[in-house]
Formats: sequence, C-alpha cells, structure tokens
Amino acid sequence: MKNILLAITVIIALASCTVNTPEKGIVVNDISELNTAISKAVPGDHILLADGIWKDAAIKFYGDVSETAPITISAETPGKVFLEGNSFIQLGGEFLTVSNLYFRNGYSPSGAIIRFMINEDSVANHCRVTNTVIKDYNQLNRYTNDRWIELYGKHNQFDHNYISGKSNDGETLRVFFTGNQHIDNHHQIVKNYFGPRPRKGGPRGETIRIGDSKTRFSPGYVNVSENYFEACNGEVEIISDKTNFNSFNHNIFYKSEGSLVLRHSNYAKVNGNIFIGGDDSEFYGGIRIVNAGHLITNNYFYKIKGEEFRSPLAIMNGIPMTPLNRYLQVSDVVIAFNTWVDCTSPWQIGIGQNLESASVLPASEIRSAPPIRSIVANNLIYNSKADKIPVINHSEMDGILFKNNIIDNNGSVYSEYDVLQNGEVKMEQINEWLFAPADFNDSISQVVYNGFDFSKIDKDIFAASRSDKNSPGAINALSSAKKFTIDKNKYGPDWFSLEGEVYEPQIIKTTAVEGELANKIQQAQSGDIIELTDAIYQLNAPLVINKGITIRSKDATTKAQLIFTNDKDSVAFKMKPKGNLRLEHIIVKGLDSQIAFAPLATNMSSAYELDVVGCEITNFAFISKAYRGSFANNISFKNTSFINCLNGIVLAADEKGDYNAEMVKIDHCAFENIGQNVIDFYRGGYDESTIGGYLTIKNSSFTNCGQNEKSNILLKTKGIINVLIADNSFKNNPVSYTALLWGEKNNHHTNNTTINSGEIKVEEQQKLKILY
Repeated sequence: MKNILLAITVIIALASCTVNTPEKGIVVNDISELNTAISKAVPGDHILLADGIWKDAAIKFYGDVSETAPITISAETPGKVFLEGNSFIQLGGEFLTVSNLYFRNGYSPSGAIIRFMINEDSVANHCRVTNTVIKDYNQLNRYTNDRWIELYGKHNQFDHNYISGKSNDGETLRVFFTGNQHIDNHHQIVKNYFGPRPRKGGPRGETIRIGDSKTRFSPGYVNVSENYFEACNGEVEIISDKTNFNSFNHNIFYKSEGSLVLRHSNYAKVNGNIFIGGDDSEFYGGIRIVNAGHLITNNYFYKIKGEEFRSPLAIMNGIPMTPLNRYLQVSDVVIAFNTWVDCTSPWQIGIGQNLESASVLPASEIRSAPPIRSIVANNLIYNSKADKIPVINHSEMDGILFKNNIIDNNGSVYSEYDVLQNGEVKMEQINEWLFAPADFNDSISQVVYNGFDFSKIDKDIFAASRSDKNSPGAINALSSAKKFTIDKNKYGPDWFSLEGEVYEPQIIKTTAVEGELANKIQQAQSGDIIELTDAIYQLNAPLVINKGITIRSKDATTKAQLIFTNDKDSVAFKMKPKGNLRLEHIIVKGLDSQIAFAPLATNMSSAYELDVVGCEITNFAFISKAYRGSFANNISFKNTSFINCLNGIVLAADEKGDYNAEMVKIDHCAFENIGQNVIDFYRGGYDESTIGGYLTIKNSSFTNCGQNEKSNILLKTKGIINVLIADNSFKNNPVSYTALLWGEKNNHHTNNTTINSGEIKVEEQQKLKILY
C-alpha cells in the first residue's frame, strides 16, 4: 500500500511539474487567461504567452515576490509571440521579469509600450525586462507624444533588448523622477541595441532621456553601459542626462547624428565609450558637457565631424543665474586619457557663446559664462591629414588647466593655443576605425600629468592596466586593442538577428495599359525598379508610394510622359510612411490644379524620401506640398526642369520648432514661370535640438518666377539653420528679395547672378520665438 501511495505521489508531482515549472511554465492563450494567471501567480511561476499574434493585449503585470523566486512572463517560443495593435505592458510590484516578447504592427494607446509602473500605488522595483523587441511601433500621427519605455521606481533593469524605428514625438526611453520613490534609483540599462532612430525634424527625439529640467538636483545613479547605438539620428541629443551621479560606460555609438549630452546633470562618469563616425555625414557627434563634476575618461572618437553642439568634445558656456531649463556653467570637470582620431576640430570650447545675439534674445538666453576649475589632461589627438583648427575657442579657456595633451597633426605644427604638445605617435591600424599607439616618442610618453584622484584611472578603454606604464590617450596597451572586436550579436536578444535579409532588386517592365503601372508598383518589393516601356501613360488616379521604388524611362534620352488627369488638388505621387521614390528621366504633366508630390495629409507616422533626376515637371498647382506632421528625410531634385506651376516646393506646414524636411537639395535645375512659393522651407520657432533643416541650391536657374509672391521673397527660408545658395542665376523674377538669409546661423550665398530679381540680403540676427 505504501508503495502504491508513493507511486501516486510521484506521478502527481511529475504531472504538476509539466504544467507549472520555470522550465515549461503555465501556457496562456489569450488576455483573459493571462490575467487569471497573473492574479493567481505564486513565487516562482513562469507564465508563457502562447505562440502567435496577440492583438490589443493590455497587460498589467502585478506581483510582490522575492529575489529568489521571481514571477516571469515570457514567450512560449522566443521570436514567435507578437504583440500587435494597441498592445502594451505595465509592471508593478517587486521582482518581476518580462522576456522574449516582440512588439510590432501597432502602437500603444497608454503613452508607453513598456512602463515600470501601473499607477502611483503600484510602482515596479527590482523588476526586469529582457530579450524583447520593439520595432517600428509608432503612433499614426508623428505629433502624438509617447515614450516606448518608461522607467519608474528603483533598481529596475532593462537589458538585451532590441529597440528600433521610433519616428514620432517623444523619447525612446525615459527614466522618470516624479517623487522620492523614483529618485536614487540605480536602474540598469545595459547590453541593449538601440537601432536606427530616424531624423525627427524637431525637438523631443532623444533615444534616452534621464530626468528633466526640474530634476537637475536629484540623484540618479542610473547605469547606461555596454549598449550599442546605431544611426540614432532623432536629434542632437542621443542621450540627454538631466540628473546626477549617472554612469555611461563602454557604450558604442556607431554613425549616430547626435551626442551623449550631460545636459542638466552633475558628477557623471563617462568612461570607455567608442564613437565611430565617417566621411558620409557632417553631423556625427561626441560628448557635450554642461554643469559640474563630470569625469570623462578613456573614450575613443573616430572621424566625428560634427560642429558646435555636435562637436567631438563640446564644452559649453553657461548662463549666469540660469533658469532651471537652460545652461549651468561648466565647472570642476576632468577630461583625461581620451583619444580623437581623424576628427574635425575635435575640441570646441565655449560652445553656445552668443553675446552677438544679445539684441534679439532675452537676457536669460545669453550664454556668457565660460568653463571654470576644470582639467583637460593626458589626451591624444591623431590626424592622418593635418587639421588646421584642432581647437576652436568660442569664448574663454582661462578656467581650464591643460596638461600633457599630445597632438600628432601629420607633420603640421599646432601653435595657436598653448593647450597641446606637438609630437609623433606611431599608430597601428587594427581595423577600419581603430588605431592604437604602437610607439610613443619617449619625450612625450613617459610623463603623464597626475592630477587629484588620477590614480583611480587605473585601466584603459580595453581594461589594460595603467599602473606600470601609463601613456596619454584612451589606449595604453597595443596588445589589448588588438584583441578587441565589436560583436553586435551580444547586444539585444539572442534570438533576434540584427542583420536584415538581403534582397536583390528586380527590374519590372510596364506598359501604358490602364492600371498596369499602379498594379506593378503595388506588387513590387522595396528596392525594385519600375521601367516604363511606352511613350505616354495616362494616370487618372494617384500613384501610391509606400516602399522604396525607382520609376524610370526605359531610354533616358526619350523620356516617357506621365499625364495626370485626376481631380483638382489630387496628388500624382502620394507618399505614404516609409515611401521612398526615385524618379528618373520622366516628363510629368498636370492640369494646373493638382499636386505633383505630397505626403498624406494625416497619419504620416514615419518619414518619406523623394529623389528626382533628369525629369520635367509641368503644369501643376504645387510641385511639392507638405502637410502638418509630415516629414521628409531627404528631398533631392537634380537636372530637372519645373515649368508653368502655380506654386513650387512648399515645406511650410509646421510650427513650434518642427519642420517638414531635413535635407533638401536642388542641383542643376531650372525653374520657369512658377507663380509663388518657389521654394518655401520654413521652421517656426527656434531651438537647438536638431539639425534645423539643410537647404542647398546650386547651379540652377530661376526665370520669370514669383509673379504672385505676396512676401516679395523668391526663396523663403525663415528659421532654417543651414542654407547654401551658390552658383545660380536669377533673371526677371519680380520680387524685392531673391532671398533673406540668417547670417548668424549657417546661411550663406556665393557666386550668384541676379538680373531684375531683387537682392540676396543677409540679416546677421533674426528674432525668433524661443521654444523652451
């Protein structure tokens, strides 16, 4: 009898293990079963979401257990559980874990996709989200503000996650400090992949934000380390640190158009980070320093080309008696043992000094306080080509002590400021971006400056010891540098591939048979080429572009004609989110009342791109027209003629610091008889969070344009930061001004010819509404 009872007990135990153990867990099939499982969960439970699509899953995960027996929600099979529609997850309680989920094809209605708080009475502490993917989970309207991840409480961890594609307003990840239960929190943000965040065209596009202006005196102790940031281009601040005692260690910033910014923080530790740029962008940034007490050590910068706010090293001027949301004077900062290789003007000091703008700015905006009580020591600048201006002083440097900083400027002696020692450093190239000293000239390598507490900087960027032999720069041992490689697979979930599938574009031929062109575009894959084989195509409906498509004539010398006959105000090429159109060697004709190119009027959740080469655009009401909330990453017209249109290229639909396109390039184009708004590129209000718009007009002609222009300005660029008008001809355009440029910003004109067209006037200072 005892043996029978024992056997039954064993069978029951084994059966229960197959249903409810950490190895297999409790499988739930819908949100009702999940809520029941959460409500009944006991310490150690492992709840598994069944494989498949979970639509509109509003998950509120509460539990209060111990570190030794956490409650976990995970996927039945990693990579096979998809949260879509209006799904989100909120955590509240102690020692909860979420893992292996995949958010896609939707957006959160709650203001966050993952929130470490259910409500003020249910905050998460000691909780973890890991091995989870959020990809392109954007609000329909780019103006709708949300954060994808919100950290509250204390001692929470966000690790090994893949986060990519946020295009709407708001930070990707934000740490909140809304009361005592959220400060001094020691959150861990580690080993994540923060993938492409596209240019936003306005403020509030950070990838990580810690706190806000009102929390600048709060302790954080947040650790942001060993993450990979790739193409995080949302705005000038990739990371915006606005609390104190936070650490940023051993992160990699790869071709990201922004900086790690110590915005309102004090006593940050920034150690061992790698910033990799290149020759393909002037906007790759480094580290920008504001406030007090930071320790910047062992960081490596390669081909960082950004200027001013995006400089490789930007030390800012402050504002005397600054308001909470502006700039405190830099003080008591140590910048030691860092390396800059082939960076453009790597040290820029006194960034933001703006005394010249005192006439158009309030006193609370004048950044006149230079850095004080700071040390820049034992750093290395190496250039394979001489940099004429390795140091730019925008203000005063007397408050900085410079000691034992070395420059090898490819044989060019630097002498403008007494802040660098010239020397020769034999560098060994280890890979495409990593250069390490193979040998220092003895006269400069054997002595390093030993400032207060410098003995604590006892390792280099790759953990090689500095105790026996110590040299300037981030790398102290060639052997350790040779062992270092970047393995992207160690960032993000182990089940998710960071490499997309390789697709070989197809050439798809199409005739002028009614509807065939539209059908071929709809059926094509992103990257395909649509080739027009007939001479004339009649279009009675818009062509919808929601992917990357090239449309071209079969023969570039005999251009196919697209004649658009749809209703008034209809759009020939309707650009949808992620639409990327390249048009080659085509004549596009309208009936004077339509629009050639335009995004959707609403729900432009992400950016579009437009590239027109060798075309003719005639008889439209608008060549291109933006709508509020729309944004083009790139608009380019080259070798193209625009004839007999009522309006030209209108990118003027937004306010409050937002704008409708980032890069606009016009090269070797001809504008003839464009009635008004020939180019209207506008930014309403001014802040310094973004590139600010980039307009280049070169080698083009403007003839008999602007007959109906009410502003009396042919090329309108109000508020746009970067404008170049060069090598153009303007003839018989009845306006007072060809252009009115903002001289104090990066607005320039050169070698233009104007005949009966008004002058190009430069106003050094323009008064704009400050948005803070």
